[in-house]
Amino acid sequence: MLSKDCKIYVAGHHGLVGSAIWNNLKARGYNNLVGRSHKELDLTDQLAVRKFFDEERPDAVVLAAAFVGGIMANSLYRADFIMMNMKIQCNVISEAYAHGVQKLLFLGSTCIYPKNAPQPMKEDCLLTSPLEYTNEEYAIAKIAGLKMCESYNLQYGTNYIAVMPTNLYGPNDNFHLENSHVMPAMMRKVYLAKLIHDNEWDKIAIDLDKRPVEGVNGSATQEKILSVLAKYGIYNNKVVLWGTGKPLREFLWSEDMADASVHVLLNVDFSDIIGIEKYSSVHFGASTDGAVDRNHSAGRGGAIPSLGEIRNCHINVGTGKELTIRELSELIVKAVGFEGVVEFDASKPDGTMRKLIDVSKLHSLGWTHKVEIEDGVKKLFEWYRQSLA
Repeated sequence: MLSKDCKIYVAGHHGLVGSAIWNNLKARGYNNLVGRSHKELDLTDQLAVRKFFDEERPDAVVLAAAFVGGIMANSLYRADFIMMNMKIQCNVISEAYAHGVQKLLFLGSTCIYPKNAPQPMKEDCLLTSPLEYTNEEYAIAKIAGLKMCESYNLQYGTNYIAVMPTNLYGPNDNFHLENSHVMPAMMRKVYLAKLIHDNEWDKIAIDLDKRPVEGVNGSATQEKILSVLAKYGIYNNKVVLWGTGKPLREFLWSEDMADASVHVLLNVDFSDIIGIEKYSSVHFGASTDGAVDRNHSAGRGGAIPSLGEIRNCHINVGTGKELTIRELSELIVKAVGFEGVVEFDASKPDGTMRKLIDVSKLHSLGWTHKVEIEDGVKKLFEWYRQSLA
């Protein structure tokens, strides 16, 4: 258990999950928190990350920073998705080790699992068959991150835990149409289509000033605004969404994810995941005085004959419940009060048809979700409207 005065670095503390983790830690009495915006610290810059760790010397690290986006962004920026995320992970994890960080929590994504994995997806189905093509680069980067944590633990006896959240949504979500995830993108599209129909151009202007679309803000002409919104399937009282609406998705409220993450950070060790009877200093190259020999670990390469193969040590984080994209759109339509038409363009890709995760490992470690999707959609729309005030 980390003491209340230990210094915790939350990488990505302005993001959807990072901000929620920051607030959750504060609520639990952890006030010695460190955060840097992207402008203050570029995590892809190895020297800058090393300088940060030299100066701050955190006791624990939460790696919630990532280069993220939805199906369109994943298709357009394939090189960025693998390179940016790999750089961030390599820099933060290696410097955490070099600076003796006690505990590290790495946040990944359930897109790591094979496209045709058996449902619900258990941790053990990782790397058993091909990935979904549209997000392959991001998935490979996140698999590398969890393997880094696993491998450092096996070679050096560190305590780095990887959690794989399902689709997240909540306060501070990304509503920019060019690179947002499915729920906030859908919600904004429905809201703007309603405003166009209601002729509420003042509210449309506020929305576009807050989050311009392809550089178009609220000062643009109505013709220009309608033209750019149409590219994203937003029309007068009509919204066109990608795919068939048939894919099933699981969603987790971001503040629930934060609570699960902090629970794991504070209460779960690597030894708890692989079985404490299997994990001791003897297996990890301890010297006679009990100190870990970081250069001559018996676990070098992860090959520890007495333990067998240790893999898939990450933890799924989700609800274990799912709904179709069409059903999600109906919840959003109801929350927004939209009375127009929602169409699905079946010529566009659906992505993976089903992505339900098995959360039995998480439940066995003492945590379950609290916010159900029906309430969460309402809460997200309320937050979005307040963000425009």
